[in-house]
Amino acid sequence: MARRSLTEREKRRTDLVNRYAEQRAALKKTIAGPATDPAERESAVRRLSTLPRDSSPSRRRSRDQIDGRPRGVLSRFGLSRVRFRELAHRGELPGVRKASL
Repeated sequence: MARRSLTEREKRRTDLVNRYAEQRAALKKTIAGPATDPAERESAVRRLSTLPRDSSPSRRRSRDQIDGRPRGVLSRFGLSRVRFRELAHRGELPGVRKASL
């Protein structure tokens, strides 16, 4: 089990990413646009750097939805490899079966 503070931190980061997503995308579009003049681009870069650091999607960490384990997470199921194996063996994941017997 991950410490509760770590899973709460991830929830807070996810909220920040969702809150600033549109604003961040608009600034990045301005920065990457070929028709943007240098002064406007520099202004956009400065505004982007003033946004909260945790509002960047790359700061998020995928975690197991059940126990919060940070590593070995299968994104399709939202479970760690350990939890996935347990649930699959018990037959609790619909449509999942062993490849060989």
